[in-house]
Amino acid sequence: MEAERPTEPRQAASVIVLRDGGDGLEVLLVRRNPAARFMGGAWVFPGGAVDAHEGGGDQSHRIAAVREVEEEAGLRLPDPAALVRFSRWITPPQMPIRFDTHFFLAAAPAGQEAQVDGTEMVDLAWHTPAGALAAHRRGELQLVFPTIKHLEQLAGFASATALLDWATGREVTAVEPHVEFTGETARVVLPGEPG
Repeated sequence: MEAERPTEPRQAASVIVLRDGGDGLEVLLVRRNPAARFMGGAWVFPGGAVDAHEGGGDQSHRIAAVREVEEEAGLRLPDPAALVRFSRWITPPQMPIRFDTHFFLAAAPAGQEAQVDGTEMVDLAWHTPAGALAAHRRGELQLVFPTIKHLEQLAGFASATALLDWATGREVTAVEPHVEFTGETARVVLPGEPG
C-alpha cells in the first residue's frame, strides 16, 4: 500500500446526482463491476478520470463529470457550467493509485431514467444518505471512505433545493486524508483529526 514516493494524482470528477423522494433528499449511487481492479463492487457516485482532450482547469472537470454521468448512469446533464462545486478529495499520498477528484452536485434531469452501462457499472439505486449509511452498516452496501464521508455530510439536508442553495458559491478546499500506521493496522486520518 505504501509507495516509496507519492504518485501524481490523476485528475477526476464525480457528480452527486440529487432528487427529492418520499423520505427527503435522495442521491444516486452506482455499483462498480466487482471484477474491476479499482474499487470493484463498491457503490459510488458516478464519475471518473478527466481525459486529456478535455483540457485543464475547472472546465475540464465539469466536462468529464457530465460525460461520466451519461456513460455510467445514462443521464444527460444539460450544462457543465450549471454543476455546483461541492468538494475536492485527493487520495492519500501513501496509496499507489491516486486521484484528485472534484465532486459536483446536480439535480436529476426531469423526464430521464437512470440506467447503468452494464460493463463498468452493474447496478444503481437511489438512497437517502442516512439510508445508504445504514445499509452499509448492515453489510448490504459496500461503500468506500470518501463516499461514506460525503453521505454523512449530505444526511444533514432535507431536500435537493436546500443542499444546492447551501453549496452554491461556497468556497471548496481540498481534503487530503493521510494513512497512519500502528504496526500492521492502518487508519485513515482527515485534516484536523488527532494524529
